[in-house]
Amino acid sequence: MAVRVRDPEATKARIFEAAVAEFARYGIAGARIDRIATEAKANKQLIYAYFGNKAELFACVLEKRMLDLAIALPVDGDDIEGWMDRVMDYHAAHPELLRLFFWEGIEYGTAELPDETERQEHYARKTAAIADAQARGVISDEIPANDLLFMLLALAGWSTVVPQMRRIVTGSEDADRERVRASVKTAARRLTAK
Repeated sequence: MAVRVRDPEATKARIFEAAVAEFARYGIAGARIDRIATEAKANKQLIYAYFGNKAELFACVLEKRMLDLAIALPVDGDDIEGWMDRVMDYHAAHPELLRLFFWEGIEYGTAELPDETERQEHYARKTAAIADAQARGVISDEIPANDLLFMLLALAGWSTVVPQMRRIVTGSEDADRERVRASVKTAARRLTAK
């Protein structure tokens, strides 16, 4: 009989991926550790040992997914339209990140987040990239950098967040989706135009 060797890192990875799916589908309040454990083929106690309670697991999931996005797509103030394209593509391929943000908003509202200081630092770096492009005269400084970043991120993600609204309002054909994408890029260009 073969002895099964435990691989803690593989177990953590399975738990993490199961948690991403669970939280994206059900949010923080609706997620169940039992379902995560079943999907990950892991013991519930391991989830608590590796990640803490459910809120801590959610924070870990969201932080890691945000980091993945930040590494994959740093803000490019020299090519806002290209950056918007890449962000829209990323969200289309990974809609769970935006779902996690929305569930977080439902759960926490305007209350302080468990990892708010780290999150502020994360967005300060993105804002600094926008401010740098503004200072160099590449994009308009009419809108403060932090407000502009917020608007651009909203434009890039909204179509993925509410696909049903996009379909109803703009149409469901491939050509409709491409037209919306072009319109989002036009809006971004106008927001940043000198």
